[in-house]
Amino acid sequence: MDALELSSHREADVTVVAATGDLDIVTSPRLDATLTEARRASTNVILDLSAVDFMDTSCLAVIVGHWKKLSARGGALALAGARYRYTKTLWITGLADRLPMYETVAEAVAACAGGAPQDAPAGLAQGPAPRPATPR
Repeated sequence: MDALELSSHREADVTVVAATGDLDIVTSPRLDATLTEARRASTNVILDLSAVDFMDTSCLAVIVGHWKKLSARGGALALAGARYRYTKTLWITGLADRLPMYETVAEAVAACAGGAPQDAPAGLAQGPAPRPATPR
């Protein structure tokens, strides 16, 4: 049995996907399916990681894939609430400096509502995120 709960809701013109539990090789297909649905519903998606207890690189691949697809259509995938202790793969891989990251969902919604976050990176070769979350 996997230890992951996923939920989504609309806030402004953004779809917020909340993850609770472990994001790993076992749960990555569910994350992928949920982000696919969210991407179909909105051009701007926020992934709330504030209740994630563990994240491995298989889920990073899923996140990067959806980020690239949304960016290609002029949208954005932003991360909210990432806690360093549980999502340190974001920092180890350097993605914390590339993906739009915010301390809270409210900050991410404010940045994404009505369009992509200002100065959000368009691809992995681009500059840093608009406001990286502080490692916790």
